[in-house]
Amino acid sequence: MRWKTLALGLTLTLLAAAPLAAADQYTVDPVHSFVGFSVRHLAVSWVKGEFKEFSGEILYDSEDISRSSVSVRIKAASLDTRNERRNNHLKSPDFFSVEQFPEITFQSKRVEKRGDGYVAIGDLTIRGITREIELPFTLAGPVTGPDGHPRLGAEAATTINRLDFEVSWNRALEGGGLVVGDDAKIEIQVEAIGPEPPPAPAQ
Repeated sequence: MRWKTLALGLTLTLLAAAPLAAADQYTVDPVHSFVGFSVRHLAVSWVKGEFKEFSGEILYDSEDISRSSVSVRIKAASLDTRNERRNNHLKSPDFFSVEQFPEITFQSKRVEKRGDGYVAIGDLTIRGITREIELPFTLAGPVTGPDGHPRLGAEAATTINRLDFEVSWNRALEGGGLVVGDDAKIEIQVEAIGPEPPPAPAQ
């Protein structure tokens, strides 16, 4: 009986792992990728910025994309809005508090097919606060790059409320309204590099 129980347990473990067997790991290529954001300023314009340093992995299942997953890590101090004074303020405790919270992360929990694209549902962590968000995305590829590695493209965009992560500094305007809007638009464009294909068998 004991051996039958062990055999059944091993069989169930292998069956549970089987869907992941078809997934290939792709590594985000930061040279050909972009992670950006934009926030309302004075209720009349948008301040745009980007994070210069980030890394990530995509587990891509070509047979069933809903079995895929994504993990991203962003260095908060790498933000750039093309203005040093504004950058320093954004890095301060008023906003991202980058010394205390050096990383922004996203880890998907599941992927759903919706319309012509997909949605990665997962945990976004900013300032040590984690909230579940939905990140709609589309895919391109894979294609074979000049180095022989497959390349996968993904584009994603969503809007979050910065107050949910205690990125809460603001100031009222004399005529009404606030200096900084609450909603932050996130834009992501990724090119990821897959594993080198196995060599062709010798003839």
